[in-house]
Amino acid sequence: MKVARVQNVVLVLLVVFSSLAIGQGFGTRVERSVMVPMRDGVVLSTDLYFPDGAEGPLPAILIRTAYGKTSTIDWNPAYRALISRGYVVAIQDVRGRYESGGDYVVAKGRREDGYDTVDWLVSQDWSNGKVGTAGCSYLGETQIVLAAAKHPNHVAAIPMSASSGFYAPGRAWSSFDGGVFELAQTAGWFASNGTQIFYGPPPSIDRQKWFRSPASKLFSQAPKIDFDAYLKLVPTLPTFNILQRAGLPPTEYEKWATSLPDGEFFRTKDLAQSSDTFNVPAVFMDSWYDYGPAETIEMFRLFQENAQSETARKNQFLIIGPSTHCGYTEATERTIVGARDLGDARLDFMDIQLRWYDYWLKGIDNGITEMPKIRYYVMGLNKWKTSASWPPEGTTHQIWHLNSGGHANSRNGDGLLQLAVPPSNGSDSFTYDPAFPVPSLGGHTCCTGTETEAGGYDQSEIELRDDVLVYTSDVLTKGIEVTGALEVILYVSSSAPDTDFTAKLVDVYPDGRAFNIQEGALRMRHRNSLSEAVLMEPGEVYEAHLDLHATSNYFGPGHRIRLEVSSSNFPRWQRNLNTGGNNFDETEWEVAQNTIHHSAEHPSRIVLPVVE
Repeated sequence: MKVARVQNVVLVLLVVFSSLAIGQGFGTRVERSVMVPMRDGVVLSTDLYFPDGAEGPLPAILIRTAYGKTSTIDWNPAYRALISRGYVVAIQDVRGRYESGGDYVVAKGRREDGYDTVDWLVSQDWSNGKVGTAGCSYLGETQIVLAAAKHPNHVAAIPMSASSGFYAPGRAWSSFDGGVFELAQTAGWFASNGTQIFYGPPPSIDRQKWFRSPASKLFSQAPKIDFDAYLKLVPTLPTFNILQRAGLPPTEYEKWATSLPDGEFFRTKDLAQSSDTFNVPAVFMDSWYDYGPAETIEMFRLFQENAQSETARKNQFLIIGPSTHCGYTEATERTIVGARDLGDARLDFMDIQLRWYDYWLKGIDNGITEMPKIRYYVMGLNKWKTSASWPPEGTTHQIWHLNSGGHANSRNGDGLLQLAVPPSNGSDSFTYDPAFPVPSLGGHTCCTGTETEAGGYDQSEIELRDDVLVYTSDVLTKGIEVTGALEVILYVSSSAPDTDFTAKLVDVYPDGRAFNIQEGALRMRHRNSLSEAVLMEPGEVYEAHLDLHATSNYFGPGHRIRLEVSSSNFPRWQRNLNTGGNNFDETEWEVAQNTIHHSAEHPSRIVLPVVE
């Protein structure tokens, strides 16, 4: 009993000291469902969390979400900490979602609505005229496009996992990879979050009064979704209408699934463009096993290069950890990402967030702007490192060539990964049958709703398939840190007029476990352009460039570097049916004989950025 009492006292003291450490001092007063007017007359429902008893004027943190404002307050422990620290936290349903008026169109009108909301916040009598923004994923995207709008009162941002907010050609909204449709991720997101139907009051009833009344809570605003029906249809054809066939409410999924990767549909979406300029200090956060660390790195660069002031240019920061989507607070003394042990990856993200907003919104000189410009976690080495620039100082590029005796099929084959160029002509062939695709296992994805989960997993079983070519280095006698952008160049031919090629970088441990590090794909019709399609001539050899995005991984002594090459990774990526048709609306397929060529004339290779 005494031990229990002592433990309780210790627990109370820890809570008290933890509260003091984050500056807890104020309680919370909430004004729910405040209708904020936009320039076109549409009102957006916003919950305002006030620090009860705090004397104004007060700074505000704006969080704009497509996922329902009510639950968002508890997504990040920093939100409640900010309230207790004297901030007004405003959480808003974006246009057309939940309690907000207007029509919901994904990635449309976000910069105007964000701008108008900041206008409204700073016009309130409690405001000190400074607004920061916060949030992960879609909530991070809304920060990116608001930053492009350059509201003078938007003075600080922390976009987390917000890579989809940037228009990278062929990667718009992270829905394609090398022209291959991200089936599981895109369909899964739309099935869960894409409905355009929300039940609200008739126009004659005051929207704010309605949503503040108990009557509005008697029914769900969103229609019921039969997610199980959707999951059963993911493996079926055609792919463009699986949500419709599952009986789900209307979404924009069909437009996503049937548009060109770099076509007019995606170009007109409200995403930050390389031509945009910015003027807000920002801390970009992402993860190596999330879907877009390479795009986050590009946004970090863009905010520096296109800054409209020296203050903004000098105050861009980048932090990339080892977790999956929005998993920053999940790191422990033994951080497991998927099935891969990545050691003690803890970082005080709470402290970084609170000090960042304190500096820019309250004027507290706490030294936060003196932190390293770039912090990144080296997986395998299991250590945080810093850099003043990207790529990190001392980066060189190693070229590892593919070679074999003609039988690289499976990890039991003779595929080699070597620094020397193969002296003679060689090739490896495999049969790609869309009816039996290579299954997805881990990787860089999210939101699928399927058994496809992000992270590092042992690929050994997949590497037993004959339709997976496996090229492996000798055992390393010296460790290699690979940090930065990855590219695979393959010389390929096929019996089909169109097919896909996939590549996966793998770290082979001394005990034989083979963990996926990064992966990429290319739909061959898009080998020259992601905005138009050109089919192949069967049997002709083509040069194919596969973007494997970015990573940071240490291949230690005793490990081996491995590259897997195939033509599918399903259901992460939509299968190419090898017909030369649209794929998305087809129900028939052809079996393809695909070949990788490797020689001095056809130097198939992977280019690794190595940090000395």
